[in-house]
Amino acid sequence: MGFIRSSFSFIAGSVFGIYVAQNYNVPNIRKLANTGLAMAKHIEENYRKPKKRDDDD
Repeated sequence: MGFIRSSFSFIAGSVFGIYVAQNYNVPNIRKLANTGLAMAKHIEENYRKPKKRDDDD
């Protein structure tokens, strides 16, 4: 009885998550995160300060 009681919220959450994923248009979180990282990398490369060159050579 203790195992069922302790894992009830996990099982209920899994069932609810499966139901929502099958019946609603849920965005792909991994794709969304990769797009955000690519945009951040692009912005960083465009707005980064140029490196200073040493004239000691």
